[in-house]
Amino acid sequence: MTPAVFVATLSLMARSAKLATLMCELLALSCRYPARLTTSLTGLAARAQQAVSRNRDGWGAAFYQGADVALYRDTSSADQSPQVPWLESHGPETTLSMAYIRHATQGPIELANTGPYARELNGRMRIFAHNGNLPGIRDRFDSRCWRFHPVGQTDSEIAFCMLLEVLAELEEGSDDLPPVDKRIAALAALFAELRELGPANFLYADSQTLFVHADRRFQPATGEIEPPALFLRTCASEQAPELLDPSVAGSLAPGQRVALLSTVPLNDKSWQPLAEGELLAIDAGQIVARTCLPSRSKH
Repeated sequence: MTPAVFVATLSLMARSAKLATLMCELLALSCRYPARLTTSLTGLAARAQQAVSRNRDGWGAAFYQGADVALYRDTSSADQSPQVPWLESHGPETTLSMAYIRHATQGPIELANTGPYARELNGRMRIFAHNGNLPGIRDRFDSRCWRFHPVGQTDSEIAFCMLLEVLAELEEGSDDLPPVDKRIAALAALFAELRELGPANFLYADSQTLFVHADRRFQPATGEIEPPALFLRTCASEQAPELLDPSVAGSLAPGQRVALLSTVPLNDKSWQPLAEGELLAIDAGQIVARTCLPSRSKH
C-alpha cells in the first residue's frame, strides 16, 4: 500500500467512524387530555435536513388510541414527506405519542428497520424507539429460546424484543399492568445491561405509561459521545400553546398537563436536560416515578 493510499484509507475510516456516531432523534408526548402533535412534529422532521443532522433514512410516528396504536412509517426523509404536514393538521388526537427520525447504523434503509416498533403484549400495543448504537447485542439474543423475534436487522428492534421478553414474564397471569414501580424496576435492570454495549436512549410505552431512559449521544459541538441525550419540557396548556393544536377539544383545557421529550430542544423555551442514566415513568403528562441507573462500567 502506497503512502497516499494509506492516508486515503485512514481518512475513509475516520469518516466512517464519525458517521457511525451520528444517531437517530426522538420525540414523545404525554398529556392529560387528548392533543395533537403539531409544531413539535414539524420541528423534528425539519431536523432531517442534510445540513442539520443527516437523519434522512426514514421516520415514524405512533399515536395511541386506547390500547391500540395508529402507526405511520416511511423510508423517505421526514423533511420531504407529505405525510408529516398532513399529520400536523389531521393526525390522531391522543394522550400518548412517539416519533422518530432515523440515521441508519445497523440494517439497510427498509421499512422493517424503521421505528417506532410496535408489538402486542397481553392485549395492549407496545411501542419502542431507540437512539444510539448497541454493537454486540446479537450475542445476547437467542432466537431459539425467545418468543419475540425481530422483523428487520436493527439493534433497536432486538432491544425491543428483549424488553418484551422481560415484560411478558413480569405480566404473566394478569390482564392488568403491574404497578409502575415494578415496571420501572424491570426496565432499569435491562437498560443497565444494554447501556454497557453503547449509547442507549430509549422511549417505551405500554398504552398507559411512557418510559424514558436517557444515556449519551454524539454532540456535534464537541465531537464526543456524552450527555445530555434527551431533554424534557413539562408545562400546563396555557404555558405552551405553540406546542398544541387549539382546534382540538381539550388541548388547552384548564388542568391540561403536557410532558414533551426530545433529543434536542425544539424551541427556545425552557427544556431540562436529563442526566446520564436517568429513567422516568410519565402518566398523563406527569412524572410518576424517577430513578437513575448506576454508572456504566469503565472498560
